[in-house]
Amino acid sequence: MLCVEQLPDDPATLKRMLVEQHSQLEVIHARHAAEIQAAVDEAVQAAVAKAIKETTALFLRRFYGPRNERFDPRQLLLFGLKIDEMPLDEASIAEESHEELATRRVAKRHKHGRRPLPDHLPRIDIEHDLDDAEKACPACGQLRERIGQEVSEQLEYLPASFKVLRHIRHKYGCRCCEHDGYNPQIATAAKPAQPIDKGLPGPGLLAYVAVSKLGDHLPLYRLEHIFARQNIQIARSTMCAWMQAAGELARPLVSRMIERILLSRNIHTDDTPVPIQSPGEGKCRKGRIWAYIGDAANPYIVYDYTPNRSRAGPADWLRDFRGFLQADAYGGYDGIYHTGHVVEVACWAHARRKFFEAKETDSRRAAEMLSMVRELYAVEEEAKELDDAARRELHQAKSVPILARIKAWLDAEQQIVLPRSAMGQAIGYALNQWDALCIYATEGFLAIDNNAAERAMKRVAIGRKNWLFAGNDRAGETTALLYSLIASAERHGLDPQRYLTGLFARLPFTPESEIDQFLPDVWKQAEAAEPTPQ
Repeated sequence: MLCVEQLPDDPATLKRMLVEQHSQLEVIHARHAAEIQAAVDEAVQAAVAKAIKETTALFLRRFYGPRNERFDPRQLLLFGLKIDEMPLDEASIAEESHEELATRRVAKRHKHGRRPLPDHLPRIDIEHDLDDAEKACPACGQLRERIGQEVSEQLEYLPASFKVLRHIRHKYGCRCCEHDGYNPQIATAAKPAQPIDKGLPGPGLLAYVAVSKLGDHLPLYRLEHIFARQNIQIARSTMCAWMQAAGELARPLVSRMIERILLSRNIHTDDTPVPIQSPGEGKCRKGRIWAYIGDAANPYIVYDYTPNRSRAGPADWLRDFRGFLQADAYGGYDGIYHTGHVVEVACWAHARRKFFEAKETDSRRAAEMLSMVRELYAVEEEAKELDDAARRELHQAKSVPILARIKAWLDAEQQIVLPRSAMGQAIGYALNQWDALCIYATEGFLAIDNNAAERAMKRVAIGRKNWLFAGNDRAGETTALLYSLIASAERHGLDPQRYLTGLFARLPFTPESEIDQFLPDVWKQAEAAEPTPQ
């Protein structure tokens, strides 16, 4: 670089030198700019490639991968951690995982051999005897005596049969009035109220149609073919009308279940879309079915239908609720929480799932987080048989320290990972929901996740794959009403077919003031109190 004394005095020479230096700087700047742009392009391409990889892996797993989300803590060993370097809880889990895995595999191994047939099935004896020629002894020719028998059992299926119930109503008239010229006084025996007034189906057939479609996921057109095999022609449109009538018949009972669920200390809820026919639009629109699950003191599952996913649906349903609401992170619940009457309880299964989905692109961090979540669930397994007070004490003693460790890990890793990466989004979700994720540890009656509601929605997801759509909003309401009866019955171990048959037979002539006798838990107690037929 030239010093001041070395610069020429000639202005023209100085100008020429400045122009040359400026040209050199432009070349250098252009070269650096090209290098910077190339580095930026390379980083963008890498980020895009990583995002595409994450998205592709997510969709491939969603459509073709296994549904379970099992995680083996021994995966931490792949990242250089030895068992004696792990935290105590993780080390013990890793040491025991092989034994637990082997035990699980042994427990799930199929038991070969024929199992005994249930005792409650009726037995029909079919005797097989020797003919007279075979009874003769081949050695001496004398008749052999019967000395015993061999009994083997075979399971047979007799197709369900239709029966026609003939309601014969006797009529009485007065002969004296007739002879004396008076109008004859005629009286006709009354017929008990039926599920559908002047309708064709009896309670058992009505229950069979409802349970077949919504419990066994059989579309009505399949039922139409099944009935036709017995030469019974019932159009699917007729069965649609039957189900609608059954839903209206059960509406007061479902309303009573709703009243009881709103008295719960905590409610689980979730929702799922249901296609609804929309004539003229060329495609189905999306309705919504919501599940609400009461606590142990109010043990019912009620479904509600709304034409869309507007926040007005759950807001109206939960207007009078006071307690804890366990749900996903849907923003429509925020207005419910802002009232101050309802406490948000988030779901650790949702938070865990996001880290599980990120393990394809950030396996180390995913393995660390999944291992810590596993510790939380290990505490829940230990607390399963405890009462509410003891479970709360266990949460405070064991779960709270684990939650503190998870929070510190999330805060530290958030500073490192890219916010829009799968891991960054998983960490962001957990931190945004953190207070709600920790609420369960403050009460013994709260669950760590919302899996109960997700299991309740499974029947809807399986059903819509079979019957595909509902015809209109009223059909959606009917579906929700009948789902409520079937799911609540199954929660108490009742046979829904038998429960609905008895329900439809007795509801038409039972006043609403006595409707509590049909609640599934009350019904089960009444069944248990009945003497067993000899």
